[in-house]
Order: sequence, then structure tokens, then C-alpha cells
Amino acid sequence: MSGAKSTWQKGNTVKVTTRRTDGEDFCDRREMSFRDDNEEGRDVRKPFLHTGSWYRMGSHQSSMMGSSQVMRDSSVSVVACVLIVALGPIQFGFTSGYSSPTQSAIIADLGLSVSEFSLFGSLSNVGAMVGAIASGQISEYIGRKGSLMIAAIPNVIGWLAISFAKDSSFLYMGRLLEGFGVGIISYVVPVYIAEIAPQNLRGGLGAVNQLSVTIGILLAYLLGLFVEWRYLAVLGILPCTILIPGLFFIPESPRWLAKMGMTEDFEASLQVLRGFDTDISIEVNEIKRSVASTTRRTTIRFAELKQRRYWLPLMIGIGMLVLQQLSGINGVLFYSSTIFETAGITSSNAATCGLGAVQVIATGVTTWLVDRAGRRLLLIISSAGMTISLLVVSVAFYLKEYLVVDSGFYSALSIISVVGVVAMVIAFSLGVGAIPWIIMSEILPINIKGLAGSIATLANWFVAWVVTMTANLLLEWNSGGTFTIYMVVSAFTVVFVAIWVPETKGRTLEEIQWSFR
Repeated sequence: MSGAKSTWQKGNTVKVTTRRTDGEDFCDRREMSFRDDNEEGRDVRKPFLHTGSWYRMGSHQSSMMGSSQVMRDSSVSVVACVLIVALGPIQFGFTSGYSSPTQSAIIADLGLSVSEFSLFGSLSNVGAMVGAIASGQISEYIGRKGSLMIAAIPNVIGWLAISFAKDSSFLYMGRLLEGFGVGIISYVVPVYIAEIAPQNLRGGLGAVNQLSVTIGILLAYLLGLFVEWRYLAVLGILPCTILIPGLFFIPESPRWLAKMGMTEDFEASLQVLRGFDTDISIEVNEIKRSVASTTRRTTIRFAELKQRRYWLPLMIGIGMLVLQQLSGINGVLFYSSTIFETAGITSSNAATCGLGAVQVIATGVTTWLVDRAGRRLLLIISSAGMTISLLVVSVAFYLKEYLVVDSGFYSALSIISVVGVVAMVIAFSLGVGAIPWIIMSEILPINIKGLAGSIATLANWFVAWVVTMTANLLLEWNSGGTFTIYMVVSAFTVVFVAIWVPETKGRTLEEIQWSFR
């Protein structure tokens, strides 16, 4: 199946010609099925932001104008797209980090109680759950780019509502709108990146999603030290105001276009992502065969989820995203300042910023390692490291119950507990933070990706909300016991990954999904 060459011509048309091979009849049958199966989908669903004709014009113009190799380098095209959509996760992180440095100022200015502010903080999770429920269907009906546009608009409105808030009602409305947008972003961005990235870069580019989240959190922490809370909310608008126009300059997901039967747009999108001089015929045929092999219906019945090809990837995707949150990372981060104060660190805000910086650095290392070491190995190392770190923290808290507060050994255990918490955050960032989203976006079959992705994302946000709401209660009950629970979950994650999670490094999405059949 080689020798085919994509030829770009004038008139804004795309033509793919393929030399005859022994497997031609098979390919022809598949392509005919591809066209037939998606004919009805073409009338039902359209991309919200059309891919446009500039890709096709760009090929002709670049050859006439002698454009630089940068325009023809596939990795540069994909990286540019990833950097634009990464503004979404930065918004996600900024939303998550906003409440921490602004708590005292908002309570003082608006006369809120601590419980009212806690409600404000938790409403982003509630909105995100609603967004997660809608995310799959929205992205299936109007495309990945259109979904990000839908997510960006309520984020902008939400930040404006917070910045002009005179009482709690505007704060709550703004936080809910932000959460809704973030819920959509958390599903769509990893899926879009997985669908546009070449197999040798998919892991590293997928990890950019989590890296951007940690950058957004760190920015909120740092700016919150110097910027008044209303102005900080205005700054929160920036990622989405840049994202919205940026979406008009990147291609739609070629796999989504193929599923919708938009053959010409699908091939144009894939060509600009891989480079204008790249032969894309093999990848085109793989995607067409994958789409043609899926059911003719646009939705599947719940009864069909009993098939191994569906329930196994769905179970792995949900399992990884739930275990990610059950490890207690949100609770640990949310109450890290209390832990630092207990250890005698006076400037808890500076310590929190330091922890955010550690997260960014460790996640950056993951971005570099994930396509080299593989997903499974990093997940096992990450969850094992979290287990050991949490064991150290829990033992330290247990021992402190039997010591005098002023003793030197008590102070040493406090420092050990801080070291354990930092080590846990580093271990989390090295795998469990980023890779579950990558795995979810890689293993779900295209015909259930909307439904299954929504369920997995909803499960992640629901468990994150439960962990955040219960962490303080658990810490008041027994700090050592709380970290023991988190340790047991991390230990179970090691077992879960070793038994169930496949290695997806170096494989196309079609190869990964066929392996579950």
C-alpha cells in the first residue's frame, strides 16, 4: 500500500491519486463504504468553524513564493495548532488557581462568609460537570474547533461577571459559567491534540494539555500576589480572547471530518498538518478504513457497550481518570498551605507558588519523556512514587500524634511531611497528571468517543469535587488516616496500570483501537 501521492492543484481542489497495488480492491471497497456510511452524517452535522480554503491556497502560494521549510515541516504545523488550543487548558488552570490567592480580599470586599466563599470555589466543579456532560455531543455535532469556541465564550462572560461583582450572585454566576467552559475544554483539547498529532509526537504533544493547566495555576498564584482580585479576573479573560481568533487559523480534526464524510476537507486538513510535500495516502487510507468499519448509525445503543471493543477502552479511560483524582491530589494542593504552616513555613503563599513551579517543571519533564519512555512505564513509576511519598507523609502524621509539639523530633517530622507532599506532587506530575487524559483520547473508538469521553470526563470532575469537599473533613478527622487512604488508592493504581492499561507509544490511533477488537 505505497506509492500514492497527494497532488495539490489550482482552483482550491484537492486530488489524491494512488498507484495500483495488490490491495487496491480492498481499499476501493473500503473507500466506497466510507462515502456511503457518512452520506447521511454530512447532512446532519457541519463544522461550526469551517476549515476554509486557505490550506489549499496555501499550498499553491507557498510553492510559487518559495516559502520557508517552516511552512512545510509537519511538526511545526502541528505544534502551532497545539500551542493555540493550549490556551484553553491555561484558562482551565487559571480558573482552578484563582480562588486561592483571592480568598481574603474577596471575603473582605464583598462581606462574604467563609462558607459562601467555599461555595464560590466549588461552583467551578459543578459547572465543569455540566460542561463535561455536554462536551462529547457538542464536539461530535459541531467539531472540535467549534466546541472550543462554545467553551471560550462563557469563560469570557464569567470572568467579566466576577470582575464587576457587587455581591455573591454575580460571583456565583461567573464561576458557574467558567466551570461550564472548563468542562468542555478538559475533554475537547486532549481529543483534538490526539487526532491531529503524528504517532511519534502524540504523547509529548498530548502532555502539553496538562503542562498548560499547571502553567495556568502558577500564573494565578503569582499574579494573585501582586494584582487586586477584580483586575486578576480581567486578566483571566486573556487566554480565551486570544484563543477565539486563533481557532480560525488552525485546521479542524481530520478524523472528525472523515467521520462526517467531508472527504475533501479531511484530506486538506491532514495535508496541512503533515506538510504540503508529505505523502499522506497511507494515513488517509488507514483513517478511511477505520471510519468505514464503524457502524452506519451515528449513535450506538447502551447494550452494545457490552462488546469488548467498547467496554474495555471505556473502563480503562474512566478508571484512569477516576484514580487520578482519588489519589487526593486536589485535596493535597488545596490544603498544602495548612501543611506548610504546620511545618513552620511562615510564608504559605510563597510556598504554594513554589509548589506550582515544581508542578510545571515536572510536567515539562513528562512532555519530553512520554514518547521516549512510554505511557505505561511512566504511569507505573508515577503512581509508585506517589504511594511511597504518601506513605512517608502518613507515617509522619501518625508519629506526630504521640510527640510534644515543641520537641525537635516533632519539627523534623513536620519537615518530612512537607518533603513528602512535594515528592507526591512531583510523582503525580511525572505521569498520573497528564497521561490519563492522553490514554483516554487515544483508546476510545471514534463512534463512541463523544458518549464515552463525556462519561469519563464527568467521572473525573465529579470525583475531583468529592475529594476537594471531603479533604478538609478527612484531615480534621485524622491526617495520617487521610493520607493512608490516598496511599492505598495510589498503590491500586500501580496494579490497575500493570494489568489493564495498554502501551500506546508509537502506534496510530487506528492500530490502538483495532487492538481492542
